[in-house]
Amino acid sequence: MVRHIVPKIRKVCKEGIPILIRMDAGFFDEKLFKVFEKLGIGYICTGKIYEDIKEYVRATERVHWARYQKGKQIWDYVELGSKRKSWSTFRRAIFCRPMGLGGQLLLEFARPVSILYTNLGMGSEIDGKFEAAGFGALLKTESVIESAHGRGADELVHRALKEFSSQTLPFKRFSRNAAFYYTMLVAFFLYEAFKEDVCAEVVPIESYPTTVRRKVIDIAAKIVRTSGRIILKVAQAAWDYLQFDKLWNKSAHPPVFCWT
Repeated sequence: MVRHIVPKIRKVCKEGIPILIRMDAGFFDEKLFKVFEKLGIGYICTGKIYEDIKEYVRATERVHWARYQKGKQIWDYVELGSKRKSWSTFRRAIFCRPMGLGGQLLLEFARPVSILYTNLGMGSEIDGKFEAAGFGALLKTESVIESAHGRGADELVHRALKEFSSQTLPFKRFSRNAAFYYTMLVAFFLYEAFKEDVCAEVVPIESYPTTVRRKVIDIAAKIVRTSGRIILKVAQAAWDYLQFDKLWNKSAHPPVFCWT
């Protein structure tokens, strides 16, 4: 997939565009690293903690450790070169452990540890591409740690889709499940458009479907007819909280996105 997609990205954008792949430990394999290095793209991959790495870290003096803080989160880290038994070369590795969790400090024996492997910051061709594109800061150790631990944000859109509908397909046959899935994607796109175009002033754009349902959709209302008019009645508290007049006006005047 990577061999296929990288040339397409460079064809559409430009040859020197920097490309970075972030992976978890399931992709920890030198065969993949060699492909990335041959294609001239960057990677950050969570590695596996082997016993020799633990012994090396335990023997490392405190003076060689550094500390990185972003907001309330603090990491202790040490850099090393790592070469597994089947590897042909050493690669840059960063052993790190969080000092706390959820704003609460952890004792040393209770800190979860991780090791990151990357080809960034090694003076290779990919470094020049990142610097030329104005992303030289990504080559720093602190940026590598932040990028690796921020990888979970990539999963948020998948979580939103699962929360919007269902994680299981209802039919036995592939064609019916395919129709259901693509219909679900269209509905999810419309939901995201509604959230951004109509509800942006009421609920944050990054809100999940259950939040939007609870705050905007699942409210008590009553439809009455009087004097030839149809009136939607809502509680005053809901009107004030939801800024219902704005919601109503935006719903009645959707943004124009195409012309015929």
